[in-house]
Amino acid sequence: MPAARLHLVRHGEVHNPDRVLYGRLPEFHLSDDGRGMARSAAEHLKSTGRPVRALVCSPLERTRESAAPFAEVFGLQPVVDARVIEPTNVFEGRRMTRALRNPLNWWHLRTPNLPSWGEPYLQVVERMRAAMLDTWNRTPSGDAVIVSHQLPIWITHLSVAGLPLRHDPRRRRCGLSSITSFERVGDVWREVDYVEPAATAGAVDEGAV
Repeated sequence: MPAARLHLVRHGEVHNPDRVLYGRLPEFHLSDDGRGMARSAAEHLKSTGRPVRALVCSPLERTRESAAPFAEVFGLQPVVDARVIEPTNVFEGRRMTRALRNPLNWWHLRTPNLPSWGEPYLQVVERMRAAMLDTWNRTPSGDAVIVSHQLPIWITHLSVAGLPLRHDPRRRRCGLSSITSFERVGDVWREVDYVEPAATAGAVDEGAV
């Protein structure tokens, strides 16, 4: 039997005092509050009584650290899957408010439908869906958790909902340590729940691609 439900979990708050777009850069770890957020997400899922049988995470530090409470709470060994990683972005390591004021960077904004500043949205959707399907099929009769990043989770939501992939990053509904849940009926994914179990008031949520 395949999985019963698949949860895409975003990582917790990242220690990012310079407020840069961290993307795939190494050494961006969870803050102390971010670790608490990740634990809140794991404990929330545990409180629902749903049996989680599989745990997957992106290879970046912040997602592996966010997966740790799920591993502890559910007694699982995380599987690292590069297909659920943050997309590439030409603005990595920069503060976006400064970068976008520089006319030399405007060339990167020429085709927002792709987008021209990073990995194409369609490519993100394809790799996320492939990872989700593989995880779904190898999870025995329980739930699966994939700890990923804001844009891959939001793009998956748009794709499943049949909405255009082009969007305003400021309007993403994908808070820190949020849980977006899906079920699969036949060959069709459907979103069944979204929760933000962690306290995020005052959190710094800058740096997402």
